[in-house]
Amino acid sequence: MNVFTVPMKLLTAVVLDEATDTVKKELLRLGVLDFIQVSRLAPEQAARLSVQKQQEEPGTYSNLRSRVETLFIQAGRPTPSSEKLNPDTMKPLEVGKAKALVDKVVGDLSTIREQQKQLSQSRIRVDELLRYITEEKLQYLDIRIGQVGKGNDALIRSRLANQAFVLIQPENWKDFVLLTLKRDRQQVSPLVETLQWMENPDGGLQHMAIPLLRSELEQQMENLGKANAEIKERITLRIKEDMESLETLWCDLRLHELLGEIALNFSHTRNTTIFSGWVPQSESSALESVIRAAANGACVIEWTDAKYLPREEVPVAVEDVPLLRPFQKLVDNYSVPEYGTINPTPFVAISYLVMFALMFADAGQGLVILLLGLLGLRNSKRNPQLKPKMISADMYRLFMYLGTASIVSGVIFGSYFGFALFPPLWFDYHAAVVGHESTGRDVYSILTITIWFGIVVIGLGLALNWINLIRKKDWFHLLLDKNGLVGGWLFGCGIWAAFAFVGSGYKQLPQGLFLPIAFGFPLVFLFAKVPLHRHMERRQGKEVEPKGIGPLVMDALLEWIVDVLEIFSGFLANTLSFMRVAGLGIAHVSLMTAFAQMADLAGGGVAGIIVLLLGNAMVIALEGLSAGIQALRLNYYEFFTKYFTGRGLSYNPIALHPHAGRQIISRP
Repeated sequence: MNVFTVPMKLLTAVVLDEATDTVKKELLRLGVLDFIQVSRLAPEQAARLSVQKQQEEPGTYSNLRSRVETLFIQAGRPTPSSEKLNPDTMKPLEVGKAKALVDKVVGDLSTIREQQKQLSQSRIRVDELLRYITEEKLQYLDIRIGQVGKGNDALIRSRLANQAFVLIQPENWKDFVLLTLKRDRQQVSPLVETLQWMENPDGGLQHMAIPLLRSELEQQMENLGKANAEIKERITLRIKEDMESLETLWCDLRLHELLGEIALNFSHTRNTTIFSGWVPQSESSALESVIRAAANGACVIEWTDAKYLPREEVPVAVEDVPLLRPFQKLVDNYSVPEYGTINPTPFVAISYLVMFALMFADAGQGLVILLLGLLGLRNSKRNPQLKPKMISADMYRLFMYLGTASIVSGVIFGSYFGFALFPPLWFDYHAAVVGHESTGRDVYSILTITIWFGIVVIGLGLALNWINLIRKKDWFHLLLDKNGLVGGWLFGCGIWAAFAFVGSGYKQLPQGLFLPIAFGFPLVFLFAKVPLHRHMERRQGKEVEPKGIGPLVMDALLEWIVDVLEIFSGFLANTLSFMRVAGLGIAHVSLMTAFAQMADLAGGGVAGIIVLLLGNAMVIALEGLSAGIQALRLNYYEFFTKYFTGRGLSYNPIALHPHAGRQIISRP
């Protein structure tokens, strides 16, 4: 695969107005052109160009499409696939008729939803009464048992329609039982009194009435639930009546919306249409052929190589590698690389997996994570249109990678659900942490491994930065930046001096002239950074504030102090930061050891197994999450900061089928 961003070319084309609609459809079908306004290329000619006025407001189609999608969601149906979008079958869209169709469906649903609203209010009232009865919180309830002098139960119900109440007349009872909320007594009492309510003085009847009231409330809750389900079914059936028309409407709206986006990037003269945009170099021939065919050859096409334009104006696309998509998402979440520089994805894949494996080295628990990823991916493929998705398919694939990495590291270090079931391939990580390692390795050995790993990662980041700077021909920062050659040399010398100091038993630094010379010359050379930078800016014709010798020396001194502090303290902190990898690995072992001891204290057997199961579940959830977050943090803040500027412009072509971020999706 290509580890650099995809080479881009700038298209500028002129076609006759009569071919504009055909060209728009073909550009949409191919879906590789990231449009830019022509006025940006020739601002002096902008006044002579015009933009075709749209028949509808730009947001009309998208707003109406959102309303249709809402109906799909209410009916439990997925949004039509973009595969159904076909510019050839698209018909002129009458917005008035489209709105009328949607309004008619929504209007019919409003009537049904009003009934649903009333049911919901009734359910809330009944649920509150039932909760107080069930929890025996009778102090919140008002129970009346008696008869009415005039009227009947229907009249009572009509008078109390706006209150939370239950009215029953048990079998073989002459009296009614009325249950209301005590807080509603001021409203209920006058209504009952108008019916000449006569209270039964027998207090024992209340205790007999409570189970009857509870049974009635439970029955009402069941009936309300069935009624609500019936209303939901009515809503679904009503939408399905016009589902075919709604799906056709959605496709037409989406096509007009996309074609409208393309039209907004077209500029016009009296008889011609002009448009421009970026396209991957590998797609340029296909794009040119499509435009010439759509315009019947009556067109002018000009290509401009990206190297002739400012790097910050060129959109960034990266090659799509299906196996690396989960890690591409991690990079996308951070930022966009500069055009022409290294795509971090393959390096992030390696470093992220190694970091996670060192922090979560357990083959058994890794197998659980792998199985979770496999099951999630299988479910995602079975229900590709299921929305909303809590976890994407790429996240499940990441689980699979992380689980596999944990299995490998668990086998290397001999850990299976916290137990040494099989001999390790390297050394027993658990024994080293708890102090029972027979090969001489201990916690400090683990810390040393992670320090060396951090040195390799930081060194790789510096090397990638040098490659990026060489490709950008930024010789100044390549030489004098803290992440350039000077910074890399000082980092290497610092590592050598640090390990020599440790090797001497923390007694002395390396003797001789090499160390002061190795640090001295680069630091003196770094002092020339400010005046050299001013000189280069003058040669490039930039305006530079005139300064005397004194202020210039002071500026150079202050920046030199800052650079020296950043180089020495920064590289030291970056390197030591990788000790968190060892820290989480040690914490993981300590937790598993603690749960094993708790299982022993529980007496083993079933109780011990339950303790171990719960302990493993907690460790997988909490430690797995912590390891994933820390691995991401180390990549973002210790690795990316060495070479990844994140100042790129995203490549976003207008297409029928959405692209995965900035990736180039292979087409047959």
